[in-house]
Amino acid sequence: MNIAVAGLGYVGLSNAILLAQHHHVIALDIIPEKVAMLNRGGSPLRDPEIEEYLSMGALDFHATSDEKEAFSKADYILIATPTDYDPKQNFFDTSSIEAVLEKVVELAPSAAVVVKSTVPVGYTKEIRKKYQGVEIFFVPEFLREGRALYDNLYPSRIIIGSSSKRAHVFATLLLEGAKKKDVPVLFLDSTEAEAVKLFSNTYLALRVAYFNELDSYAELRGLNTAQIIEGVSLDPRIGGNYNNPSFGYGGYCLPKDTKQLLANYHDVPQNLITAIVEANRTRKEHIAEMILARRPKTVGIYRLTMKSGSDNFRASAIEGIIKRLKEAGIEILIYEPMTERTEIFCCPVTKDFETFVASCDCIVANRWADELAPVREKVYTRDIFHRD
Repeated sequence: MNIAVAGLGYVGLSNAILLAQHHHVIALDIIPEKVAMLNRGGSPLRDPEIEEYLSMGALDFHATSDEKEAFSKADYILIATPTDYDPKQNFFDTSSIEAVLEKVVELAPSAAVVVKSTVPVGYTKEIRKKYQGVEIFFVPEFLREGRALYDNLYPSRIIIGSSSKRAHVFATLLLEGAKKKDVPVLFLDSTEAEAVKLFSNTYLALRVAYFNELDSYAELRGLNTAQIIEGVSLDPRIGGNYNNPSFGYGGYCLPKDTKQLLANYHDVPQNLITAIVEANRTRKEHIAEMILARRPKTVGIYRLTMKSGSDNFRASAIEGIIKRLKEAGIEILIYEPMTERTEIFCCPVTKDFETFVASCDCIVANRWADELAPVREKVYTRDIFHRD
């Protein structure tokens, strides 16, 4: 098969590598530096499996910025371009998908188009009307940033938003690249597949919000959060996943997906979906209040990444904390060794840990790291179990 992948973030690149084990893959991205790095066998993302597979050189994989080179001979074209919730439109901005589809119509109208980008419920059905003659189906992703290729190699399930012949073939391509055996495969209508994506991520956000609110209660009442969570999680109906408190859910998916699902509920009765979105805002306000209660002069922000092993700053919960602290007149210094920038969110950034520690009387860490141990008394964190 000749397969093109448009967009080389976690979703696009992990899928490209998965499929390039057995098929010819041309990966398209608009950033020349990313393309050049990939063609040298380097990874623009921090992901151990992606880095390993690219360095081995055993893939039938090539990156390009040339749309004609990527699309003209493709049997399948995967679209994994960024979509984000637009608060002004109260809907996902899907313009990047349509931009790719315009090129598909021009260069490869007979190719099957697989939408991997997250979209509103009902989007694929509507877009098929606009691009009649092009086979388009939605295939949701359930990936963790930093372990995206692992989650493609060992998928929890494969959900295909079509039951056409080429949709069935595409499912076999994903199974062929996976290492896990006996993966459940569901062929759904496109709208139901889109709903699965948004409802799955909103449930995960619910889990995060629930245990964060449990932690807020324990913190203000002087209770031991870890003991309560351990006791609750021993119930097999509840389990121990997504139960480690944080400053709030963030990252590529949960903030935008919860807001998009809420937008889809505009004429449907609900209370819970609104509460999930609002709970994240409330948690950030609570964390900021706890930090301000220490009466710090200078607050150090230890890392902007959402979790250990990630290089993603996007929609990080700490961003909301920084905003609230700055509004209160607190000086902020950010320690982030993963960036070359000297200023983020209008705050100075340092890569020197010793300078960072010496300059701050309170250090705020969404996730604990062993290098913080010598200055533990300065650190404010709600990372109870030191994981995730």
